[in-house]
Amino acid sequence: MTDGSSGGTVARPLPGPPAAAALLADAAARAARLASPPHLSIVRLGEDPASVSYVRGKDRKAREVGLHSTVYALPEDTSQADLLALVARLNADPDVNGILVQLPLPAHVSEQAVLHAIDPRKDVDGFHPVNVGELWAGRPVLAPCTPAGIMYMLGHYSIPVAGARAVIVGRSHIVGRPLAAMLLNAHATVTVAHSRTPDLGAVTREADLLFAAVGRVHLVTPDMVKPGATVVDVGINRVVGADGKAHLTGDVHPDVAAVAGALTPVPGGVGPLTIAQLLANTVTAAERQAAARL
Repeated sequence: MTDGSSGGTVARPLPGPPAAAALLADAAARAARLASPPHLSIVRLGEDPASVSYVRGKDRKAREVGLHSTVYALPEDTSQADLLALVARLNADPDVNGILVQLPLPAHVSEQAVLHAIDPRKDVDGFHPVNVGELWAGRPVLAPCTPAGIMYMLGHYSIPVAGARAVIVGRSHIVGRPLAAMLLNAHATVTVAHSRTPDLGAVTREADLLFAAVGRVHLVTPDMVKPGATVVDVGINRVVGADGKAHLTGDVHPDVAAVAGALTPVPGGVGPLTIAQLLANTVTAAERQAAARL
């Protein structure tokens, strides 16, 4: 894309909302074909403002696309045993298709114990070890929402993946590692870089597809990007600007737009795909459970 004022190139923007809308429309159409609306149960402990906001958004969007959503807002001091008992009841309830326990959890509750207790068939976050293993085995699975949403976005914008050299900066269990598995399953050649990778720029400059997911403001600078590469910014960082107000910015410096061929914005990039993929996962879970009952 040419910037007429400067004569230089400007990366093609890859906004999240149009891709998320397409994914939600598909999820709504699939849900409508089922005998009853897919049912998502969301469990939240405490009143952390971010968690309250995230859960409210998920609940609202689920209803908008025709899903049934139930929110369990539990006190922060709810015991681990009581939380696990609720998860067990939801596992056993045939009317519940998807279970999500909002993270992070209070310090007295083991995140691992809770995530492992969710029935893998209802694990719409894709964090149960059974689903993690199936993902790495290349089999159909309920996959973590942010990386699955990224893969959907790449397809929506016709970004080639097969045969591409992909570099992921970040090795979290939520984004970096599952995204590596998805890219491998889509026939990309994948490198996962991280804080201990020497000469990080030399690695990232090899990427046709570059993913930044470490939570460090403007870590990726223009000199780290191969000209024409597709750059996906997964970082969401709150910084205080010169106006004294908090703003959202990503892991990728804005000047990368002068080098990259395509770039996701922050905000308005990957974020909307995460909730959309969660609801798509819920529909998938409902479809599979209905088929198993036949």
